[in-house]
Amino acid sequence: MNWRSVPFSAWIGIAGLAIAFGCAVFAPFIAPYGESEIVGGVWELPAWSGGTFLLGTDNLGRDLLSRLIYGARTTIFVAAAATLLAFSFGVLLSFTAAVLKGWTDQALSRLNDLMMAIPTLIFALVVLAVLPQQLWILILVMAVLDSTRVFRLGRAVATDIVAMDFVEAARLRGERTSWIIFREILPNALSPLLAEFGLRFAFAILFLSTLSFLGLGIQPPAADWGGMVKDNKDGIIFGVSAALIPGTAIAFLAVCVNLVVDWLLNRTASLKGGRA
Repeated sequence: MNWRSVPFSAWIGIAGLAIAFGCAVFAPFIAPYGESEIVGGVWELPAWSGGTFLLGTDNLGRDLLSRLIYGARTTIFVAAAATLLAFSFGVLLSFTAAVLKGWTDQALSRLNDLMMAIPTLIFALVVLAVLPQQLWILILVMAVLDSTRVFRLGRAVATDIVAMDFVEAARLRGERTSWIIFREILPNALSPLLAEFGLRFAFAILFLSTLSFLGLGIQPPAADWGGMVKDNKDGIIFGVSAALIPGTAIAFLAVCVNLVVDWLLNRTASLKGGRA
């Protein structure tokens, strides 16, 4: 790949993702204070307004910069884990449906349609309100809901690939279904799936932030960006910007992901055009 051909917008996205992932990985080493350490008064002003702390403090007197850095680790980990699980479920089931066809395809497709007919946020709120509030349950619920979108794309892509000659040749050789899925279909479906992975990851970040804002996502005292917005939303009434800082971080990360995904989509499209 020629790095000189990468557009400026993609470099912005790559730089933003590098910063976010760097904060997530090295949070304990670069955060000025502990994740839940109270270091000052309530809603102290940021440094540019004459305060002591760079981004100020939150509703309990914790350093906002430290919370933001630790929140990056929690937000990115949960979103990435949910997206990986969603793709594992969605790709495996969609490719199986496309290969086996018949009743298997009909049963999985109609179940997927039923799941997609239920509003995602309402379904998540009902399930998370009933189940214990544990991190693995949150990740699993997000993954199951997101896998329905992956299934729809995966089945559409796999249906086209299954009709090609090299897949039919594999069938005639007597290859097993698992061979056809992982050795014949998956390598030829990676481009659209990778692009969709970026979009699903961005949506997972926004969805997690929404759940945390509503009180059913990451539970206190753990820091995540949606929960930080919820904790500090009352400060907006008094002109305190503590809630706007994590909100800006959510928007910034989502935009960076989309910038990189747009570049990958354009690059994939140009490669296909060149081959044609």
